[in-house]
Parts: sequence; C-alpha cells; structure tokens
Amino acid sequence: MPHSTVDLAVVGAGPAGLAAAVTAADLGLSVALLDAGARPGGQYYRHPAPGLGATRPQALHHDWRAFAALVRRLEEHRRTSGISYLPDRQVWAVTPSGDTGSWTVHSRTDSASESPAPVTARAILLATGSYERQLPFPGWTLPGVVGAGGAQAMLKGGLVLPGRRVVVAGSGPLLLAVAASLSAAGARVPAVVEASGYGGYATHATTLLRNPAKLVEGARYGTALVRHHTRLLNRHAVVEAHGTDRVEAVTVARLDRDWRPVPGTARRIPCDAVAVGHGLVPELSLATALGCATRTAADGTVALALTDELRTSVPGIWSAGETGGIGGAQLAVVEGTLAAHSVARAAQAAHAASPGVTAPTTPEALRRARVRLRAFADAMGSAHRPGQGWTAWLADAADVCRCEEVTAGQVREAVTELGARDARTVKLLTRAGMGWCQGRMCGPAVAALCGATTTADAATPEGPSTSAGATAAPTPDRRPLACPVPLRQLASLPTDLS
Repeated sequence: MPHSTVDLAVVGAGPAGLAAAVTAADLGLSVALLDAGARPGGQYYRHPAPGLGATRPQALHHDWRAFAALVRRLEEHRRTSGISYLPDRQVWAVTPSGDTGSWTVHSRTDSASESPAPVTARAILLATGSYERQLPFPGWTLPGVVGAGGAQAMLKGGLVLPGRRVVVAGSGPLLLAVAASLSAAGARVPAVVEASGYGGYATHATTLLRNPAKLVEGARYGTALVRHHTRLLNRHAVVEAHGTDRVEAVTVARLDRDWRPVPGTARRIPCDAVAVGHGLVPELSLATALGCATRTAADGTVALALTDELRTSVPGIWSAGETGGIGGAQLAVVEGTLAAHSVARAAQAAHAASPGVTAPTTPEALRRARVRLRAFADAMGSAHRPGQGWTAWLADAADVCRCEEVTAGQVREAVTELGARDARTVKLLTRAGMGWCQGRMCGPAVAALCGATTTADAATPEGPSTSAGATAAPTPDRRPLACPVPLRQLASLPTDLS
C-alpha cells in the first residue's frame, strides 16, 4: 500500500467492519482492514471450509446478497490499493503512536514464524463483534451441549449438525433462527425453550410497526417451527442436562417472572444435543483497554457509549456494530457506513487525510435507519433480558467456570464466608475466570452469584447514560492484551511503547 500511515484502520471484517472499510475507501480514505478470520464476514457470515465443496453457502445465511455486494466492493478497493485487507490477524492491542496523534495496531497470526508488522493509522474503528452469553446449569459441561451460536457456526462453517435430536434453549430471537436452520438441515428439534417469552414486545408496538421486515422475519421463523412440528415453550428453561458420555436428555421447567423455576413443572425431553444461549455480549477487550466509556444496554450487557457519529469517548476511536449494543447485521452495516462518513469528515477537518478525500453530508435516511433499528434492538434486548432469579436452578455442585472447574458452591462460599463482594475478588479467591476464555463464558454467572449489581452511572461522551437506581451490568475488565501473544513478539516491541 502506498501509505506508511493509513487514514483508517478497521478492526473486524464482519458486517460493520466491511461496511465501514468500503465506505471509507469510497470517500477516498486509505484503509487497513484487519480481521482474525481467513475470509471476510465475521461470525454472522461464516463460510464453509473450502475443502467441503459447498456449492450454495448462501442457503445457510440471511441477506446474503447484501454481504456479497460488500465483498465485491472490498475486492475492487483491494485491486486499486484503496484497502489493505489483512486476514488471519488477531489484534491484541491498539496504542498511541507517540505524540503524532495517530495509533498503532498490534496483531498476531497463528504462524510460528511470522510476526506481523504493526499498522499505523490516523483513526481507528473497532468492529469487534460479540460472543455468546451463557447462563450455566447442572450438566452443561456434557458433550453435546453447545452454544446456540456455536450450533450455527458448526452448520455454516463445517456443514455438520451438533446432533440428530437437538433441543434449542435460552432466550432471544437467535433461538428461532437456530431452530429453523437445524431443522432445514435435517435435525429434529423437539422444542425451542425460551426463558423470557415474547410478551415483553407488547409494550413496544410502535417500534415493531416501524420495523415491518423484522416482523416478517419473525413470522417466517414461526412458520418454520410449525412446519417442522417444533414446540415453542415460552417462559421455560433447561435447568439440567442428563447423560454419561454425552447428553441424553434435558429437564425443562417453567419459570416465574423473575426466572425462578416453578416447583412441580419439571419435565424431561430426550435429545442427543442441546444448543443453548442467552443472547450475545459485546466484545470490548480492545475498547476497554483504551479507556472507552461504557454503558448498560437494554439486555443487561456492557456496551460502548457512542455518540450519534459513532465516536467513543476516546478521541480518534470510533466503533460500530455489536460493540455499541447487540442489534444484528442490518444495524451493523448502517452503523459501519455512518462511522465511515464521520471519520472522513474528521479527517478532512484535520487536513490529515490522503489527497482526494471527500466528506459528503451523511444521508439522512441512514441516520433514521439507525434510530429505527437501534430502537428495535433495545426493545428486543429489554424483552429477553435475563431475570435475576435464574441462579435458583444452579446447584452448588454445578460447574460455573468450566476452564478452572470452579463450582457454584465455591463461588457462593467466597461471597458468604470469605467476604467477596465483586467478581474480581471472587476470581482471586476461586480462580473463576482465570482460564483460557478469560471469563467470557462464566463472567455473567460469577457476577450474578456475587451480587455484582450497582447503580448504572457509566460515563458517556455526553454524560451519564442511565437513570439513577438502575441495575448495571458487571464492569468489564481492562486488560493490556486482548488475546494471547507470543513472548517473542512482545520482546521485539520498542522499549518506549506506550
């Protein structure tokens, strides 16, 4: 690429990152697009492995045409050197580049012999996506119990099913999409076990009517459930999985409004796999390491506090997509496009962009689309937010932290006997969250068990984002490294690295 310092480095090539990169290049910015995957698309547009010979990967995806258009634009800009696309790059840190006002993006690859050169950019856009939220239950460590999104990944990326008879459980609209995909691929889905139900949408009728496409999509999934004879169990949860070498059945129970199991309502459903997930959690490792302000989203997760221009609280850092709150691929594309316009305007104002940069007025239709889609996302998050009573199904002997094999009883003991009052202290006393996943899987459970609920008063670029007395999600850890890094790569860094 002809630029030693690019105008914009985009981290993540999912829907938001792709849209941001190609739009920024359209506006004349020089762009570096870094992504941990081998091909663009992120988790949402996961591709089958090339060796599988899939002839119609679009059959496994929603709105493939929009994604294909983004990829075509990416390839066009790669040919003209407008975008430097850097796949297989796990970004582990973003640091200031001295006093220049630019940033350095540090990444790694899985190659034992390669240490990628850092990327220097005048602006950064974080489009790091999300990961699944898991609420553990007895037996969740049995083979055959997978994440709902993990089941989708197995199907999209490996063209395999997690089992032949799969119970889909948890909360959120992803469950319907997973059940429809598994059924269409040949699995028997006896039940979709939804903990929250859909009654919460009734208070958001206006928002629903402003998003007719979402209603049509939901109706399509509902029709698929009927066609495949899948039962929808509202306000129920999987409270235990049974089996020896792998899962053989699950116990489901009705929940009260606070998500506590109702006595006398338990029943068994035979199965050989369980796909379970309670929504998604924004991936904020890079953002929190930079000190970006956060807020509590409608679904109870921690998300970035962003302005209407998709700016974070740190000058020079933008973000788009799931990092600002879980909202889906369509919203991510809109936000990525809006963020690119904002970066271009900032670059033009600072006279720092490459020659030929244009900063047209952002189309008002895009702004309206973001407001409309974000409102729907908030309604969805509020309707499926986990109730505080869910820990009632978590027996003391059940593992909470799978990596370190820490049980719910050990976490409770740390709180009641040893005086722990937050997840960090529980971690120090029990090692919960110190394993390979670094708390991504067990974090929500540990926080719930130690009563980590406080007044939500996280600072935003405009000020406090939530009302006094609201319940906040656990504060995310600030880590200097967003992923494991080889020591040889750290040793090769300049000694004056900020």
